[in-house]
Amino acid sequence: MYEIRIHSRGGQGGVTAAKLIALAAFRDGKYATAFPFYGAERRGAPVVSFVRIDDHPIKIYSQIKRPDLILVLDASIMDSVDVLQGIKPEGTVLLNSSKPYDMKGHRTYEVDLTGIALRENLIVAGSPILNTPVLGALAKMGVITIDSVKKAIGEMFSDPRNTKAAEGAYQEMKI
Repeated sequence: MYEIRIHSRGGQGGVTAAKLIALAAFRDGKYATAFPFYGAERRGAPVVSFVRIDDHPIKIYSQIKRPDLILVLDASIMDSVDVLQGIKPEGTVLLNSSKPYDMKGHRTYEVDLTGIALRENLIVAGSPILNTPVLGALAKMGVITIDSVKKAIGEMFSDPRNTKAAEGAYQEMKI
């Protein structure tokens, strides 16, 4: 089972990203679950979402304590949250950043999801929406396929800018 924990802020699209990742994995022929963990949060407050992907039916519905992959959609969260808590020794980190970070020896990828969202004018209430560009980065990493990403985005959103943002992240992601 492949387990993903997503750290975001309310309004950035982290909860929707989890749903889209699970839908894309399903389109790839996998089993997947996605769910958020938050209270009575407001826009800008830290939110954690979880995704599980497997070749077999998933019967675990708890928070992910030992993720294989951590997505950080807002690097400022790392000032107040230990995003690496529980990550597996061989775990990977994907950061929304235009600059490199040292994540304590974990394989780390950076991609400027905010810049991609702004370039595509994916903005709601003044905040860039990061849920669709992050799918392109995950496809580049091999977590899901770019074809399933396009299908999932098309099922959830009719605006072609979302698919274009995912394609942009796929192209800009350095592996």
